[in-house]
Amino acid sequence: MADLKSELDRILGRVTSGPQKDRVPGVVAMVTDAESNKYEGAAGVRSLADDTPMTTSDIFAIFSATKAIGGTAVMQCVEEGLLDLDAPAKEYAPEISELQVLDGFDPAGNPKLRAPRTEITTRMLMLHTAGFGYDIFNEHYNRLAKDHGQPSVVSGTRAALKTPLLFDPGEKWEYGTNIDWAGQVVESIRGKRLGEVLKERVFGPLGMSDIAFTRTDGMKARTATMHARGEDGALNPMTDFALPDNPQVDMAGHGLYGSVGEYMKFIRMWLNDGAGPNGQVLRPETVEQAATNGLQPHQKVVMLPGVISSLSHDAELFPGLKKSWSYTFMVNDEVAPTGRPAGAIGWAGLANLFYWIDRKNGIGGFWATQILPFGDPASFTAYLDFETATNVVQGIKTAA
Repeated sequence: MADLKSELDRILGRVTSGPQKDRVPGVVAMVTDAESNKYEGAAGVRSLADDTPMTTSDIFAIFSATKAIGGTAVMQCVEEGLLDLDAPAKEYAPEISELQVLDGFDPAGNPKLRAPRTEITTRMLMLHTAGFGYDIFNEHYNRLAKDHGQPSVVSGTRAALKTPLLFDPGEKWEYGTNIDWAGQVVESIRGKRLGEVLKERVFGPLGMSDIAFTRTDGMKARTATMHARGEDGALNPMTDFALPDNPQVDMAGHGLYGSVGEYMKFIRMWLNDGAGPNGQVLRPETVEQAATNGLQPHQKVVMLPGVISSLSHDAELFPGLKKSWSYTFMVNDEVAPTGRPAGAIGWAGLANLFYWIDRKNGIGGFWATQILPFGDPASFTAYLDFETATNVVQGIKTAA
């Protein structure tokens, strides 16, 4: 049988060498079982601006890999009887009641707004069915940003949350700022900033210290540089890019910085039915609920259109396979070509970070780069090779 380390080292080495259009600046990738990391790898450089070697302790803006962590804090509130997922979310986060539905634009280009016909619930926020989107993936939100000054969600401001709804709550699935609002529900219930809640109730029990909404000086010194992929395939260091430290709002949907090693501790919690080294984070029955599709038959997970081409290509994990959504992960409802079984969970982060959690086989992995736009062919293809090779070495059958 092939050796896991040699197989995965080969993939990391290949994707960080060769012509620039075919490679990534640097990557950190890890694999874990329920007990410990089975593979830890780093290759390439932290930044093409200075060729500092990438290391496994480097810090990444993890973007939407934040969502599952924020969702965990929500489910803890449910466990404690503090939150009814089907109650109007405005009972916990009153500001959400101010939002109206966008019914297009009038001839002068101004947004046409109306009251929503249904109430937003926290369950809808967790499942991305409340009506929110992202300007990256939605033309209407992009128009609000360009023509009407709607702030980008990466600004970390409260104003960035106050977008109109794209449709009546519950009508369909659309990926967006839903989990940021779910984080506001948690803050209201706990009476604390989300970062404090996570530190006490998630990071503490899991022994996670190298992860936060606001980086320490030590974390800043190890932060990998964001790179922009040009149309010619060249990679350009974005040395002045950073998510805001000390943001106005701790964004549960995208705001965390952390090392890959810290995220592996979070993945292990899901492989251990909610248990961490320093205590139980979620009950086993909550883990099972949170890892199960929560969508209604009319709510379909669809491709993410790359409306802002500098930030994302048209993007979809496993095109052609049926997928659903849980609290808060993508669920692949069929066996994936990588060997990921039906019912496994996972997701991604905007800068081409990807992870999966296979509870059936007791294994998970994380792949981290810092490249825009999302869906980068070099990083995404190598990630799929990474997941596939892991499953092959572990004896997990891949789809024909």
